[in-house]
Amino acid sequence: MKRDIRDFADDILLHIETAEKAFERAEKPLKYPSEEVMLMVYCLQIIGEAVKNIPEETRNIYPDIQWKKIAGMRDVLIHHYWGIDLEIVQLTVANRLPELKTAVKQILEDLNAEHK
Repeated sequence: MKRDIRDFADDILLHIETAEKAFERAEKPLKYPSEEVMLMVYCLQIIGEAVKNIPEETRNIYPDIQWKKIAGMRDVLIHHYWGIDLEIVQLTVANRLPELKTAVKQILEDLNAEHK
């Protein structure tokens, strides 16, 4: 089954919301390996992978989104899992994901407006 940009945007939103809920439940300061931290890391990995599937022409329309940093974080979380910085995970989930959620919702709105 071929997936389109909406599918990947929906994946991003679902995993942002899941990470935010895990963050709310997590004991502070974050401790590894708690289930909540592991879930947040997993969600960040999925978000990064989904971002890699957003077409470049779409990414160019929204230059304020740090596409490369999001994808790069995914790579670090996958390939250097033993050195995960929990402070960065916390800051990302608490501060960056809400911004990304707003931007991805805007992308979906723009796509829906184009196809009316």
